[in-house]
Amino acid sequence: MKKLIIISLLFATTSLFAQKINLQKVEPPNWFVGMENTHLQLLVYGKNISKTDVVINSEKAELKVVSKVQNPNYLFLDIDISKDAKPGNFNILFKLKGKTKAKYSYQLSEKPKRKRGFSQSDFIYLLMPDRFANGNPDNDSADGLLEKINRSNPDGRHGGDIQGVINHLDYIQNIGVTALWLNPVLENNNPSYSYHGYAITDFYKTDPRIGTDEGYKQLSDELHKRKMKLIEDMIFNHCSENHWWMKDLPTDNWVNTNKDFHTNYRGSTITDPHASQSDYKKMTEGWFVSSMPDLNQHNPFLANYLIQNSIWRILTYDLDGIRMDTYPYPFKDFMSEWAQRLHAEFPDITLLGETWLHKVPYTAYFQANSPISGNYNSHLDCITDFPLYYATKAAFNEKEGWEEGLLRIYNIFAQDFLYANPENIVIFLDNHDLDRYFSDVGEDMNKFKMGICVLLTARGIPVLFYGDEILKTGFEYQGHGHIRTDFPGGWKTDKKNAFTKEGRTEKQNEAFNFIKKIADFRKTSKALTEGKLLQFIPENNTYVYFRYTDNEAVMIMLNNNDTESRTIGCSRFSEILKNYNTGKNIISGKKYEKLDNITINKKSTIIIKLKK
Repeated sequence: MKKLIIISLLFATTSLFAQKINLQKVEPPNWFVGMENTHLQLLVYGKNISKTDVVINSEKAELKVVSKVQNPNYLFLDIDISKDAKPGNFNILFKLKGKTKAKYSYQLSEKPKRKRGFSQSDFIYLLMPDRFANGNPDNDSADGLLEKINRSNPDGRHGGDIQGVINHLDYIQNIGVTALWLNPVLENNNPSYSYHGYAITDFYKTDPRIGTDEGYKQLSDELHKRKMKLIEDMIFNHCSENHWWMKDLPTDNWVNTNKDFHTNYRGSTITDPHASQSDYKKMTEGWFVSSMPDLNQHNPFLANYLIQNSIWRILTYDLDGIRMDTYPYPFKDFMSEWAQRLHAEFPDITLLGETWLHKVPYTAYFQANSPISGNYNSHLDCITDFPLYYATKAAFNEKEGWEEGLLRIYNIFAQDFLYANPENIVIFLDNHDLDRYFSDVGEDMNKFKMGICVLLTARGIPVLFYGDEILKTGFEYQGHGHIRTDFPGGWKTDKKNAFTKEGRTEKQNEAFNFIKKIADFRKTSKALTEGKLLQFIPENNTYVYFRYTDNEAVMIMLNNNDTESRTIGCSRFSEILKNYNTGKNIISGKKYEKLDNITINKKSTIIIKLKK
C-alpha cells in the first residue's frame, strides 16, 4: 500500500511538470485596426501551450478557431478583429483546468494610411548596412549573438549599422537618390557569414548589431521627411538553420525535404511547359544552401505567417515597397497569393521580385498580367532586368557584331513586347551578388560613364549599388566580401572619408559628379521618368535612342568605338526631331542650334535635352 502511494505521488508530480506552461512567443506581436481584412492568425509558442484552453473576452476581437498541430508547443489562433474596434489592448488568456496559466496583452494600433510605392520616377540606392557606416560602435557585438565583429575578415561582421545610414542621408540624397533599399536588417544569429542578412533567425526582430526596431523606424521617418522612400528586402524562400523554430518545428512539413536536397537553381523549370516533375521539385523544394532550410509555403499556417509578416512590417516601419529575394524559388501560387493580399491592404505598394534569369521571356513571365504566362498571374508589380544587366556588362567590352556590342542592349529593348509593363522593371549595372561594374569594364572611366548613361536614361527604375559612385571595384569570384567592402569614411579609424568631396580622389569626384548631374536632371525630366522609348538600330558602333512624352524629349547617343569619333547625321531621326529645333547637352552644357549633324567622341555618351 505504501509503495502504491509513492508511485501515485511520483505520477502526479511527473504529470504536474508535464503540464507546466511557458508562453514564449506570440506572432505577430501586435496588429492594427481599420484593416481591409479583419482576419488575424496568431502563432503562439510555449512549452505545452496546446494543453491550455484559450479565452478572449473582448468587443475588439473574437476567437474563431484554435488549431493544434503535431507539436504540443504550438497553437494557431484565428481571430476576427471587429470592424468597429478602436486602438487599444485585449487580453488573451491561456487556462488550464479553469486557472489562468499565461496572459498576453495584445495591442491594436491604428492602421497608418498614406500613399506608398515607388516607380520609374525614382532612383534607388542599394546598400549593405554592415558595410556602409558604423554610427554606433556600442552595438558592434551583442550578448547572445554568435558572431562578433571582425573587420579584418572580408566575410565577417564589420560593424556598420542603421545609425550609420541615418548619419549619411545627406550624402545619399545629394547623389540624386530618391529611394533607399537596404539588404535585410532582421536578426541573423549565425556563427559566421551573418553580415549579409539573408539567413534570418527571427522574422520579427531587427538584428541588434544593425540597430533597434526603434532605430529602423527612425530611419524610415527621416527618409520620409526628405520625401524619400524605404524599400525593405525580404526572404520567404528560406530561413537560417539557426532560426528559433528549427529547434522545435511546429509540423514535420514546415520546411521542405532535408539539407542534402539542394535546389538546381534553374528558374526555367517554372516557365518550361515541358519540365519534368523532378526538376521542378528540385527547383522549388531544394535547399538554397545547406545552412538555409527551404520553407514550405504550402503549409497553410506558414503561408499565413509569412504574408502577415509582410503586412506587419509595412505598417510598423512605414515601408514604401518590398524587394523579395529569390522570387522564383518559392511556390508560385503562394507568391501570387502574397501579392494579392498585400495589394488588397495597400493598393499603392510596389512589390519587386528578384528574378535572376538570363532571358527576357523567363523574366517577363513573373510580372503581373504577363501576356505570356498563360493562366498564371503573379500579381507582382516589378521584376529585375537581369537580361539588360548581362547585355550592358558585355556591350562596352566587345566589338560590334550582328548581335554583339551595342546590339545587345538594343535587342533587349526590342523584346519589351513580352513585358506587361516594361517601365516597371528595375535596371542595374551590378549589385551585392555581382562583379562591381567598374571592374567589369576594366576600370575604364569612359565605359563606366556609358553604362551610367544607360542606367539613368533607359526605361525602367534605376538602382545604384553603394560605392559605385566612388568607383568601387571587386569581382564576385574573389568572394562576396570583395564586392561588399566598407565605404571609406564610414568608420572613425578610416584614413579617407569618401563621404566628402575632399576625401575623394579626382577620378572618384568625376564619377560622383557625372552620376549626380544626370540624376538631378532625371528628376526634372518627364521624358525620362514617364516617357516612352524610341530606339534606332545601332550603326557603325553608335546607338541612338530617345525618351519622350507628348511635350518633351531627350536624345541619348552612345559611341562605342575605341579609336575614333563619329559624326551622326540626324535626318534618320526625323520622325521625332521634326518636332524640335534645338537642344542642350545636359552634361557639358553645349547648345545645338541645329539638329542636323552631331559629333560624338570615341567611347562616350551625349544626353541632349531637346527644345521646340
